[in-house]
Amino acid sequence: MKEKIRAIIEEAAPLVDADSDFLFSELDSLGVTHILMSLSEEFGIELESSDATPRNLKNLDSIVAMVERKMGNK
Repeated sequence: MKEKIRAIIEEAAPLVDADSDFLFSELDSLGVTHILMSLSEEFGIELESSDATPRNLKNLDSIVAMVERKMGNK
């Protein structure tokens, strides 16, 4: 799952380092929106603007954790 999410981030925001520990600070609002939409489509989960927090989007591991939480809530 982690590699699939890395690929989604790299496609949605190609100028951002997917392995950064400060991923959220490197993203603009369009990048955040594109990543959330892509994750929603890929994993069949519902992500909303309230999920676009620095904690959820801090780095790749925090994004994986968010997706896993959402998948567990289905």
